[in-house]
Amino acid sequence: MLLAITIFAGALAVIASERVDRTKVALVGAVLVVLSQTIDQEHAIEAIDWETIGLLAGMMLIVRVTEPTGIYTFLAIRAGQLARGRPLAVVMSLALSTALLSAFLDNLTTVLLMVPITFLLADALDIDPIPLVLIEIIASNIGGTATLIGDPPNILIAGATGLSFGDFVLNLAPIAALAFVVVTGMLYLVFRRRLQIAPAARERVMELEAHRSIEDMGELKRTLPVLVITLLAFFVHSPLGVEPATVALTGATVMLLLTRQSVEEALRGIEWPTLFFFVGLFVMVGALEETGAIQEVADAIANVTDGNRTAELLGIMWVSAIGSGIIDNIPFTATMIPVVEQLQEGSGDDDAYWWALSLGACFGGNFTLVAAAANVAAAGMAERAGRPIGFMTFLKVGVPATLVSMLLATGYVALRYL
Repeated sequence: MLLAITIFAGALAVIASERVDRTKVALVGAVLVVLSQTIDQEHAIEAIDWETIGLLAGMMLIVRVTEPTGIYTFLAIRAGQLARGRPLAVVMSLALSTALLSAFLDNLTTVLLMVPITFLLADALDIDPIPLVLIEIIASNIGGTATLIGDPPNILIAGATGLSFGDFVLNLAPIAALAFVVVTGMLYLVFRRRLQIAPAARERVMELEAHRSIEDMGELKRTLPVLVITLLAFFVHSPLGVEPATVALTGATVMLLLTRQSVEEALRGIEWPTLFFFVGLFVMVGALEETGAIQEVADAIANVTDGNRTAELLGIMWVSAIGSGIIDNIPFTATMIPVVEQLQEGSGDDDAYWWALSLGACFGGNFTLVAAAANVAAAGMAERAGRPIGFMTFLKVGVPATLVSMLLATGYVALRYL
C-alpha cells in the first residue's frame, strides 16, 4: 500500500511541476506499479476503464472526420453572431450549451464536441481561448451532475441502487443549476479582462457569412447524418442497453465507411497522448484499489462519523470531493459505493446518502486536471491546438470553483436532507 501511494503521489507531484509531459509520467508510474508487483498484470489490465477509452477514441474520430467539412467553423461563427460578439453573452452561451449537453449526453462527449468550436470562435473574435475552455470544463462537470447519464459517478450510483432518471433530476438538478449560475458568473469576473473583444473583431464576426465556411458539402452530406444520429443515440443509450462507448465507436465506424478520408488520415485525429495518459492513470489508481489504500479512506469515514447522520452525509460529500479531485471520480465513486450502502442501511435506507456521494464526486471532478475524464480530454485537445493547459493553471481555477460549488451543495444538503 505504501509503495502504491508513494508512486501515485510522486507522479502527481511531477505532473504538477509541469517539467515532464504528463503522459510520460503516467506511463512510468504504471510501469513501476506493475514491475514492483504492487498490482499484477491481469488486474492492471482490468483496472483500465475501457469504456472511457472507447468513448474518447470514437468521439475523437468523429470530430476528426467531420472537421474538414467546415461544420464546426459554421457553428462557431453562428454562436458568435447570436451572442453579437459581447463577452458575457459569448461566455454564457458556451457555458450554458456545455452544461445542458453534459446533462443529456455526458460531460466527456460534450467537451470533445465543444472545444473545437470554442477555439474557432475565439480565433474569430481574436481572444484567448483558454479561459473559455476552462469555463466549459467546469460547466461540463457541474451540468453532468444534474442527471443519471451526465457524469460517470452518477451512472455507477444508479447501477448500484436502481434510482431512476427522475430521482436524479429531482434531487440534483436544482443545486446543479444554482452552482452553474454562481460559478460561471464568478469565473467570468475572474477572466473578464482576458475576454475583452475589440469592436473591429465584433463587427468582423457579425459581417461573416457563416454558410461560406462549409468547405466540402458532399462530405458534409455524407457525415452529418451520422453525427446527428450518433448524438441522438446518446440520449437513448440507456433504454437501448447500449454503452456510450459502443455508440461512439459505431458512429465512428460508419463515418470511416462513408468518408473520402483514408483510415490513416482519420486515425491521426485521435489524441493518442491523452488515451495513453488515461491508461497510465487507471493502472496507478488500480494499484491503490488493489492494495486497499482507497478503501482505508472510505472506512475512515464510517469510523469518524460514528453513526451521526449529519456527519455521515457531509463527510461522504466532502471526502468524495477531495478524494475524487486527487484520484479520479470514477474509481473513487466505485470504491465508496459499498461504504455508502453500509452507512445507508444503518439509517433506514436514506437516499440522501447517495445524493451526498454524487455531489461530492461530480463537483470534485473540477478540483484538479486529473479529477475527471472531461478535464484530461479537453486539456489534450488544447495541447494539440498549441495552447496547453498546465496542471497548476487548472488548479488555480478548479479549486475555487470546487470550493464554491461544494459550499453551495453543503447548504443545499443541510436545508433539504438534514
